[in-house]
Amino acid sequence: MEFITQNLAPIMFGGLIIFLLLGFPVAFSLGACGLFFGFIGIELGVLPESLLQALPLRINGIMQNDTLLAIPFFTLMGLILERSGMAEDLLDTIGQLFGPLRGGLAIAVILVGALLAATTGVVAASVISMGLISLPIMLRYGYDRRLASGVIAASGTLAQIIPPSLVLIVLADQLGRSVGDMYKGAFIPGFVLTGFYLLYVIAVAVFKPNWAPALPLEARTIREDNGKSGLPSLVVLTLVSAAAAITLGENWARVLGWLQGREITSVATDETIVVSLCAGVLLAFVIALVNKATRLGLLSRIAERVTFVLIPPLLLIFLVLGTIFLGIATPTEGGAMGALGALIMAVARGRLSFSLLTQALNTTTKLSCFVVFILIGSTIFSLTFQGVDGPRWVEHLLTSLPGGQLGFLIVVNILIFVLAFFLDFFELSFIVVPLLAPVADKLGIDLIWFGVLLGVNMQTSFMHPPFGFALFYLRSVAPHKEYTDKVTNRTIAPVTTMQIYWGAVPFVLIQILMVALIIAFPGIVSRDKEEKIDLDKVKIEMPADIEYTPSGTEPQAAPATPAASDPLAPPAPDTSSEDEQKKMDELFNIKR
Repeated sequence: MEFITQNLAPIMFGGLIIFLLLGFPVAFSLGACGLFFGFIGIELGVLPESLLQALPLRINGIMQNDTLLAIPFFTLMGLILERSGMAEDLLDTIGQLFGPLRGGLAIAVILVGALLAATTGVVAASVISMGLISLPIMLRYGYDRRLASGVIAASGTLAQIIPPSLVLIVLADQLGRSVGDMYKGAFIPGFVLTGFYLLYVIAVAVFKPNWAPALPLEARTIREDNGKSGLPSLVVLTLVSAAAAITLGENWARVLGWLQGREITSVATDETIVVSLCAGVLLAFVIALVNKATRLGLLSRIAERVTFVLIPPLLLIFLVLGTIFLGIATPTEGGAMGALGALIMAVARGRLSFSLLTQALNTTTKLSCFVVFILIGSTIFSLTFQGVDGPRWVEHLLTSLPGGQLGFLIVVNILIFVLAFFLDFFELSFIVVPLLAPVADKLGIDLIWFGVLLGVNMQTSFMHPPFGFALFYLRSVAPHKEYTDKVTNRTIAPVTTMQIYWGAVPFVLIQILMVALIIAFPGIVSRDKEEKIDLDKVKIEMPADIEYTPSGTEPQAAPATPAASDPLAPPAPDTSSEDEQKKMDELFNIKR
């Protein structure tokens, strides 16, 4: 019994692992483990009987957490957009745009994956949508099955790290940090990772051209009447919009200072990027609207199609993320605006139906309940775990690692990478992150940076063969057997599970490379610099001749004390009102 009493924390953690390995649902495993070891601790005298009385208050605190409201809002926004056909329109348009290039369809999938990530925030919706729409097209035109599978699965996982990601909301809540700060921190790493995916596809197209052929001429349907592609007008429109965005970005500090009526020397990088991109995109949309209304014929069909299909979701992204980054709205309010914007877009496209709305609301409710149940279970577990000094055990275990911060980060990332084989990002966020956060904070690691690092690492939980959820989603929509293509009338071979697994491996390696780059170059994570004040070194000096009186009365000057050497000296005259006012001005640093 003495051994159990002294080692209840590691035994409890091991018991949780056993529960999970037995296949019990994570939420119930956490709750059952917390209650079971809580009763054992009370019986052994390690825990007070009143410990579990705090449980209702903690659960009530979860229900009152406004931050978690962002999860159903962003989920509903993504599901409305995905089920109203936005993904299909984007893939068709961008596929036509990049189709003439080798690897153009794969590039289109990655770009659409990034856009869907910034609008849906849900991995399953992105992977299934692109698997249903783009995989048959890529197979039709001779793409290697491993490349096609890997691109679709990896592009879907961008929803993990590109705001408004659900995992970033959960990580911010568990780390005790602002969701807006977490979004700002992940903004640049998300698009850097997208760039790495594009570089990989381009490299494959160069060195293995038969893996990623260009779209044949007969498949390029969006063309001018004379047979030309119409790309020059799109290039001109893009250059004009880019020039406007760059000009505004370079002068945004001065413009913002003029708007606010004060001098501003610098603005956060992410804020400048969002504002400048929003201005450039809005200018292109206005030009396209004017051209269509006046029938000037300045833009080609492909230019108009790209503008009207691509820009509305981009404007929705800027509406949501821009208001969050600029401090106009909280993430919860941004999510509510995003959900309303998605409904408006669906109505404008004529694709909003009662059936679609019902399906989206049902799925949103299920996912929200899933998150809340896991959070309740983790709260029960953490209450008992803290009672048996579990955090101190974890802290001693991790702070004693050689290498200081670097050694801690290496071990933690290896731990997350291994656990991602068995747990998804919600489970990792609720089980592991609360144990790691206090240790990281004690080692002086910025928790926003740490959260973004863990978010990038957790992407591998969707890509790990053989347990990656993105691979399961793709397997569910990939062809299991031979079928006849409706366009070419050719027999298309099925996509095997091993082809999906091997296709995911290069992208898992890219994600690991991104983790290493964030550790090596912490500046990749955008972070507003905050001046830290050491409260132990703060000194408050007050003038000795000011006497404070009880509240509600005016502070009076202390009367001068007669000299101790002359007890018969007459009392000092009262301080004049002018001298009293002067002393008050000096005390409160008032200049007249």
